[in-house]
Amino acid sequence: MGNCQAIDAAALVIQHPCGRIERLYWPIPVSEVMRMNPSHYVSLIIPLPVPEEENQDEKTVRFTRVKLLRPSDTLALGHAYRLITSQEVMKVLRAKKYAKMKRQQLESNEKLQLGQENQSSERESGGKSDMDKTYQVCLCSPL
Repeated sequence: MGNCQAIDAAALVIQHPCGRIERLYWPIPVSEVMRMNPSHYVSLIIPLPVPEEENQDEKTVRFTRVKLLRPSDTLALGHAYRLITSQEVMKVLRAKKYAKMKRQQLESNEKLQLGQENQSSERESGGKSDMDKTYQVCLCSPL
């Protein structure tokens, strides 16, 4: 009587992609969970509460971070974990790679535009660029 909260804290929860929830009452290696669920990864769920302005009626929780675990890790009591299919993991990795490539492309375009603006402003002012000055020094120096 009244000990149900203590039991929940002494358990670990594994959420399956189909919605099934599995409770275990002992620590278990990630490799064993992956062996029991082929083509799935195990991730730690990190819950973040919704800000007060978005949360009017209920206590809702938004999951923004999911940390993939290594097969050598051990699932600890008192935490929630989720099984993620390998297709989902690959999809997220591709999306991250695309976003990184896009960000780098935008940064390089900005640098290129900045460089072109600097060169055009130097030409308009009549000054020579550093490159021209270097070549002039190299051509005029005695051998």
